[in-house]
Amino acid sequence: MSADFTASLFSGGAARVATTSFLLAFPALFSIVNPLGASLIFAQATAGRSQKEIFALARLVAFYSFALMVVSIWFGSKVLVFFGVTVNALRVAGGTVVAVRAWDLLQSPESIEAQKEKQALQGGKTVMSPNWSDSAFFPLAMPFTVGPGTIAVAIALGSGCPPGASFLAYEGGITIAAVCVVLIVWLAYSGSERLVSMLGVTGTRIVSRMAALVLLCIGVQILAAGVQGFVVDIWQHIKAAG
Repeated sequence: MSADFTASLFSGGAARVATTSFLLAFPALFSIVNPLGASLIFAQATAGRSQKEIFALARLVAFYSFALMVVSIWFGSKVLVFFGVTVNALRVAGGTVVAVRAWDLLQSPESIEAQKEKQALQGGKTVMSPNWSDSAFFPLAMPFTVGPGTIAVAIALGSGCPPGASFLAYEGGITIAAVCVVLIVWLAYSGSERLVSMLGVTGTRIVSRMAALVLLCIGVQILAAGVQGFVVDIWQHIKAAG
């Protein structure tokens, strides 16, 4: 049975589903996490730390961020369903949150940067404790790297498996996308000082605006899928009542 399961998981149809979900999830997660822009603030938050501590902290933040995204992808929708929230409602709410955040980032990335800076810094000083690992989860992993917007995107993506598609392949593609984003976070945070000098503030904001445009399109797509689901449900209810 295990051989049949493995064969079905890696069949051509499952591979297409995984590829499609990856191509949808990666730009969405990358855009809302924005590791390049966040690395500028991470460099400020780790000012005065040794290179060894920065590398270790970046690795720990990436691990915590991955754990938060994976839990949201695989179990977020199930928790909401437990509380009576439908998948379509989740898609509408998640798509709206993503689209609004993307619009704000597209119009004024400076305000988003200021908000993240407040999360990572306090009164212009780093909130790093004497033991650097104490601040890896809060505030650097959550909410600085993986905030409410990222969690909303992850839950919305995890609940979007098309009817008839392989659930494991779909979720696997999204999980691989999360792995790729976390690897970029790790690399960007580890080389934050070098990245700051290479891109600068202007270059980072250009990248952020380009990512925000992609994120806006994805948010509208998730929202449209939720609205379409509501319309289909209403139509089927009308047909059944008639």
